[in-house]
Amino acid sequence: MTDTVLSTHGLVMRFGGITATNNVTMELRRGARHALIGPNGAGKTTLINQLTGVLTPTEGRITLMGEDITSLAPHKRVARGLVRTFQINQLFDSMTPLETLALVVSQHQGIGAQWWRPLGSSKAIAERAAQLLEQFHLSDVAQQQVKHLAYGKRRLLEIAIALACEPRVLLLDEPVAGVPAGEREELLQTVAALPADVSVLLIEHDMDLVFSFADRMTVLVNGTLLTEGDPETIANDPKVKEVYLGHGESAHV
Repeated sequence: MTDTVLSTHGLVMRFGGITATNNVTMELRRGARHALIGPNGAGKTTLINQLTGVLTPTEGRITLMGEDITSLAPHKRVARGLVRTFQINQLFDSMTPLETLALVVSQHQGIGAQWWRPLGSSKAIAERAAQLLEQFHLSDVAQQQVKHLAYGKRRLLEIAIALACEPRVLLLDEPVAGVPAGEREELLQTVAALPADVSVLLIEHDMDLVFSFADRMTVLVNGTLLTEGDPETIANDPKVKEVYLGHGESAHV
């Protein structure tokens, strides 16, 4: 069995005369903690949108667990285990974290139409929801409406929703963006404690998080893969330093 769980082969994405990703080939290994970094406009979001099926590549292909998913619909990718945080773009503000997670677990188990039944009516769903609440430090706010949650807790809930879908591959899209300093530590600890059997691709501008989390890093610049390697190699790469110096981010690399 191959150790590669997700791979891209020569991905090109053109918008008119603009090439947003240019022949990007990369691999995500089983159990990886892999970071995708690059300055603003590097093509990271475009690449992630191709991985998740929001965009169909102009050229190239994407494989998941050895199967070609280049033309697969986004929800079918989720069903096969490729899940992105913030897949659900807007949390239900009037629901509680417990209700939200019970709904997602129910849908994942194929009984979404019954989610409105009393939570206690399905012991398995109630237990899984409680487990996720504890894992993501949400037990103390389980009964609060989402609209009243601190921003860091909302981010934790979004990651919990992704984990409720039982991903094989988790795309973590800037998990600490906008989170106040006082709420970041809990989030960072939770990200660090994600299950080892889930392969993670982290997209992040916060270099402290990137270097504390990743065991492998891919650097995109102007839609092109600049280099790839372990964190020490990337930190000492003159090409990477030059790119970040040019964008005022040299202090982070």
